[in-house]
Amino acid sequence: MSSRRAATGGGPLGKPTTGKGSAEPGGRHLSSGAAAGHPLLKGIAAALALVLVGGVVFGAVQLLRLRGNFETQPLNLGSDDTPVEQVDANTDPMQILVLGTDKRDGQDSNNSDVMMLVNLTADRSNVTVVSFPRDLLVPLPTCEDPESGTVYDAMDLGQLNGALGNGGPGCTVAAINEVTGLSIDHFMMADFDAVKELSNTLGGVEVCVNQPVDDPLSGLKLPAGVSSVQGEQALAFLRTRHGFGNGGDEGRIRAQQSFLASMVRKVKDEGTLNNLPKLYSIAETVTKNLTVDEELANIPDLVSLATRLKDVDLGNVAFVTAPVVPYEYDTNRLVLDEAKAQPLFDALVSDQGITAGATPSPEATDTAEAGTPAAPGTAEPAAPAVDPAAVPVTLVNASGTAGRDTAVLEYLTSKGFIQALAGGTAGAQSPATQIFYGYGYEEMAMEVARTLNIPDVQVVLSGAYTGVSVQIGTDFASGSTMGDLGDLGDLDGQTAAQVTCQTAFGN
Repeated sequence: MSSRRAATGGGPLGKPTTGKGSAEPGGRHLSSGAAAGHPLLKGIAAALALVLVGGVVFGAVQLLRLRGNFETQPLNLGSDDTPVEQVDANTDPMQILVLGTDKRDGQDSNNSDVMMLVNLTADRSNVTVVSFPRDLLVPLPTCEDPESGTVYDAMDLGQLNGALGNGGPGCTVAAINEVTGLSIDHFMMADFDAVKELSNTLGGVEVCVNQPVDDPLSGLKLPAGVSSVQGEQALAFLRTRHGFGNGGDEGRIRAQQSFLASMVRKVKDEGTLNNLPKLYSIAETVTKNLTVDEELANIPDLVSLATRLKDVDLGNVAFVTAPVVPYEYDTNRLVLDEAKAQPLFDALVSDQGITAGATPSPEATDTAEAGTPAAPGTAEPAAPAVDPAAVPVTLVNASGTAGRDTAVLEYLTSKGFIQALAGGTAGAQSPATQIFYGYGYEEMAMEVARTLNIPDVQVVLSGAYTGVSVQIGTDFASGSTMGDLGDLGDLDGQTAAQVTCQTAFGN
């Protein structure tokens, strides 16, 4: 028997000896020998060991199964074959290009229906999701199809969503790298089945529409107000091109951003990012319908990335559309608005968030001091565009809190809006504060929005109105102005903190 064992009082089987000179078990902790000796403790130790080993085996099997769900393709098919540095999911800035394809019932599509660049700052305090319209014309690089060897020639201007057909998602990555100056780290390409299954796994996502929607082309059918959509209806909400806004891509992207913002709020409110079993359940759902680059096919890194995002402020999760203008030779197509797009891309390259409340990382601060333009959304407030006294504005209370229309009326009057009127209580509550305006009243509506700190995304053209009408929602249930939910400056989009409602096409 070793001297150390004798000092603890353990016998040959770990039982305390009873001899005269033996040491009695003392203190509050049982030694490992005592635990092994007592029959009950033996059982507990064995059970814990089984649970531990079983958990490790189960986790390994789960990871292998999830990895087996993935299809992979090359990350970058462009002529710039410089290897992409592998990033650390915990410490490095990261860009992930998310592509959605119109692939259902086994039919392939050569176009990407959805193109969103997700940018995560190094400290994970800011997330920016940039939507690229599918009608956007950009320079397309030379790409070689990795399977067939077919080489697709470069184009001075080509439709961005067609780059997917030039060899796969790696060609879209190469095109967006060229446009933005970024070096995208990863891509995820999902078909529409992924949307349906994810919405089902989450138990539905809440969406809001101002009027009933019945779009036979997409199959979307919703009553006015708030609905929880999943499955085919979630897919229809994201796909509809004729259901919202002006009946084009602008309204569709706005609806997609609203859906994603609502999904982020739901995931955060329910603590999903702290729940590893739920995360793996979501991963199981998504990976069955996902194609990724080879480096991203690593489930632990994906889960680590998700858990790092659990504390991000919703006001610093921004969904924006790449600034565009109509193409002069074909107004059905779009080109980048360079004056607005370049500051956005510079901010992403410099590892900055784009909301006014975003806190730049130390690396971004150093770069900014060296002369890089500041992130968009930080400009000084504009001078009044119109005389407040000339604005006919009506206030309607849809907040569920009595007297909100008269309270906001008093504030507006103090700011010179002498034509403001209280319009009483709406027939139903609304989760979102909105400003509706008729044709010719846009500048007046924007002046009201600036005065009340209502985000631009909540200012909506509607043929049903003359003048300006403010519908005060549950997100503005107190105070003279709305709380700060993240300012995007002159960029089109919203933050995850903002609740938005869609206006049906033609209203």
